[in-house]
Amino acid sequence: MPSYRPESVGKAIQVALSEILHTETRDPALSEVTVTAVTMSRDLRTARVYVSVMSGSGSQPQVLERLMGAMSFLRRALAQRVQLRHVPELVFAWDDSITQGAKIDQLLNNLNT
Repeated sequence: MPSYRPESVGKAIQVALSEILHTETRDPALSEVTVTAVTMSRDLRTARVYVSVMSGSGSQPQVLERLMGAMSFLRRALAQRVQLRHVPELVFAWDDSITQGAKIDQLLNNLNT
């Protein structure tokens, strides 16, 4: 029987991290980060957090480096919002699906004109 707990915990972490990044961080580059998805390991010890930035405020390595620098703050704030026995280890990954979708949309628009 499949367990839906990793999925629901991932959604709760996604919502909480989005709120933390937009309201509680002092770094302006981190306030522009969008959490696009969170996948959890089966034991709920690791959360892979997919992020992207809509504006050109920073490059991929810079944003990921700043997120890693804010890791302890993010985990502490996450522990206050999401009630779990263990706060998962956060692993940040870049999600470029938004930019890829924009490229495809632009190509389709060029074909129509």
